[in-house]
Amino acid sequence: MAEVELPDPHELAEKRDQAFSRRVALLTAVYAVVLAIAGLGGKYAMKEMLLAQQQSSDQWAFYQAKVVREHLNRANKILVETQLAEPTGVRGAERTKLETLAKRFGDEEQRMVADKKDIEKEAKTLEAERDRHRNRDPYFDFAEVFLQIAIVTASVSILSTSRPMFWFSLGLAVLGALLTANGFLQLLALPFLHHGAPH
Repeated sequence: MAEVELPDPHELAEKRDQAFSRRVALLTAVYAVVLAIAGLGGKYAMKEMLLAQQQSSDQWAFYQAKVVREHLNRANKILVETQLAEPTGVRGAERTKLETLAKRFGDEEQRMVADKKDIEKEAKTLEAERDRHRNRDPYFDFAEVFLQIAIVTASVSILSTSRPMFWFSLGLAVLGALLTANGFLQLLALPFLHHGAPH
């Protein structure tokens, strides 16, 4: 009868540990890819938030310039109308010239009022865009934290061949991946991650 050689239990344990380590190392690489995507999403959200903030500030400055011009035209119109209402009165061509000037100042004042409405609408749209990007950013920030911790705990699980540590790292990585996806898609609004009330 042929002898059956039984495998050495130490060799089996070593092969099992090597296979575990390889799988965890491969999964850790996936964690790193998701971490890179989260970092990119966070940078993009921050860049877009700052751009929208700058553009809305520019619109509000433009709005203020229109307000100043509106008031100047109103003041000039009142001044000319006051001259026209003088008891000594302005007559002839001079009166026609002042009436035309008063009308021009009045028309300019009304144009500034109309322009302000459009500018205000654009500024508020840009503020809403800024707020949307600002609310996306914390998801990426927290995702990066969870993914970095997942990478560290996965490394520890490889060194210690600790399966519970691996499962902990996987849980953190899944949470990080979900937060990353939500940063891009905004499917859920977690109140503790938002600045102020949603718009």
